[in-house]
This record gives sequence, C-alpha cells and structure tokens, in this order.
Amino acid sequence: MFTAFLIKYAEIGIKGKNRYLFEDMLMHQMKLALKKCEGEFLIHKSQGRIFVEARGEFDFEEAVEGLKKVFGISGICPVVYAEDEGFEKLCQRVVEYVDQVYPDKHKTFKVHSRRARKDYPKESMEINADLGAAILQAYPEMSVDVHEPEILLNVEIREKIYIYSEIIPGPGGMPVGTGGKAMLLLSGGIDSPVAGYMIAKRGVKLDAVYFHAPPYTSERARQKVVDLARTVAGYAGPVWLHVINFTDIQLYIHEKCPHEELTIIMRRYMMRIAERIAKDTECLGLITGESIGQVASQTMQSLAATNEVCTIPVYRPLIGFDKLEIVEVAQRIGTFETSILPYEDCCTIFVAKHPVTKPNLNVIRRHERNLDEGIEALVERALETKELLIVE
Repeated sequence: MFTAFLIKYAEIGIKGKNRYLFEDMLMHQMKLALKKCEGEFLIHKSQGRIFVEARGEFDFEEAVEGLKKVFGISGICPVVYAEDEGFEKLCQRVVEYVDQVYPDKHKTFKVHSRRARKDYPKESMEINADLGAAILQAYPEMSVDVHEPEILLNVEIREKIYIYSEIIPGPGGMPVGTGGKAMLLLSGGIDSPVAGYMIAKRGVKLDAVYFHAPPYTSERARQKVVDLARTVAGYAGPVWLHVINFTDIQLYIHEKCPHEELTIIMRRYMMRIAERIAKDTECLGLITGESIGQVASQTMQSLAATNEVCTIPVYRPLIGFDKLEIVEVAQRIGTFETSILPYEDCCTIFVAKHPVTKPNLNVIRRHERNLDEGIEALVERALETKELLIVE
C-alpha cells in the first residue's frame, strides 16, 4: 500500500542559512542506509520536506529498519500519494486510506491539511472540514476529536498529494558527518560501543582503535570487537578500525612499573597511541566509555592522570551515567549481547589486586621514567604493525 516516506527531522529545522548542508548530509546518510535494502529509492527535497519514494517493489519493513538507524531523523511517516484529479477523487482516496490502515473504525480522528500549493481551489480549513465529512459519511462509527484524536490524518497538497497518519520514531540527533571525526577507544566491554553510538548521534564520524594482546587475548576476543564495531557502524556508517598489538608494551610496563599503577600507566600509553593515530587520520578528539567511579581507573584522579598525556580533547559521553543506564542503551542498540560474551579483554589481563584509585601524577610520571630505555621503540613497532579493518 505505502509507496513513499515523509522524513521528519527536529534539530536540523532550527539551523539558519546553512540548514541545506545538514539536509544534504541527512539525505546522503539515508541513501547509504537504503543501499542495503531491497528495492530502489528516490530521495528528494520539496518545500522544506524530505521524501523517500520507492521505484517499484520494495521490502517495507527492511526500509523502515534502515531509516530508523539514520541519525538526524526524528520521524518516518509511511505515505500514500495521489495525483490531483479533483477533490471528489481525493475524498475517495482518503476514505480508502482509512479503510485499509484502520480496520477497527471505532476511533476518533482529526484531519490536518497543509496546502503547499496555493493555487489549490480550497483553503486548508475547508479541506479539513470536507474530508472529515467524507470520512464520517463512509464510517459513521468514527467521530471527530480536534484536541486528542486517536488518528491524526495528514494531507499535504503539493505537486502530488501525500496522505499519512503514522509517525514511526527515528533515532534523532544530527546526521553523521556534520560534526567532524573522532577516534573511539573500542574494547569488548559494554561501555565503549555505547559511547561511540552517542557521539555518532551528535553527527560525529567515527574511527576506532582496539588494543589486542595475543596470546593473552584470543582471536575470538578480537572478533568480538569487530562485531561490536559492525553494530555501531549500522548507525554511524563505515568505521575504520585500527588494531594495535599491545602485548609487548603491556609486558614491558608490567616488568618495569609498580603493579598497583599498571592500569593507569597502561591506560596512559593507550591514550598516547590513540592520539598518534587520531592526528594521522585528522580526528578532532578521542572518545572513551569511561564514567566516574565505575572502576579504579575511572576515579576523578585517574581520569586526570590519563587526560594529562593528551593534547587533543577527550570526550566521555557516559561520564555521568550509572551502569544500568549504560546497559539500557546497549540493549536498545544491539551491542549488549555481544559485549557480555566471555572472551578476554586486553584491559583485564594484568589487573592488580589493589590498584591505586587516587594516583599522584608526579609519582606516575616518575615511575614512567623506568620505561625510558625501551618504551618508544615498542610504541613505534606497535604503530608500524597495526592492522586496519574497514567495518561496515
């Protein structure tokens, strides 16, 4: 029945003279999403509206699921459109629409028309009244409620006439690509994929870096991270995943530094390496899944210690979330079940029994000097041997 969608957006609508740039990027992201769906689609703008029209047969549910992952969309309205063949024919099409979409006629309704074509012979109020009368005549068990109707029937009169009443919620946010690019420190845990999703929702394109430590972490652990990146890419577009072999660096820190400081010092080197890759790939910041107080490396003092090695901004979208809130988002976006698979993560290998929770920055710097003899060579080797995967 439905052959088109009207796409609603929210935040983009408050942009000024450059709104068209956001609309164009939104349309680009929609094209990428619909390429994966059965059928061919035409996406076009018309008088402040974005429409998706199917060119022939298509899978309705698949198309809706694809559009529901495009940031920037606040609502997806399945549309029936008709040629302007006179008002009597329009009444007939509207009555048919109500019959097909609402088998149970014991409902209240309201007609809301929008006359974008000012040469149409009836004004909006007249269209509302006359279409409402046609519906009541066809289905007397229905009734009008102009304040809280169960059905809000929208009729937009343009070059064609669009009829719709359902609004399927979209993810909101801003189109990916309108907010620059950032580097996500991606692990196999619950938090970092959610952090990537939330930053992408603000229009930021994602690259990612994963620290792998074979043989202490298995190929299954690595594949788990690739699978998480693929799920995030369903919302954020293709993710360039940089895989760093961190084993030698981790072992060297374990040998040279106090064990209670291992987590902090390892984290500082992860941030240094991630920043090197970020600068090489023109990323404007780092993204982590940290939230205050969740583990020893995420106290205010520990976060300050890891921040200290970075010269570009570090974004932590989960900083004020508790674990239940993070899990809730992970379940909604489809990363949770993968995140809880029991495969080792690089960060959990050399965890001290009593890790420092309030590191003294001067002490950390002093102990890092124990690494001076060999750490830079190990970092360079890790960067030279990194693997790049493009995950879609």
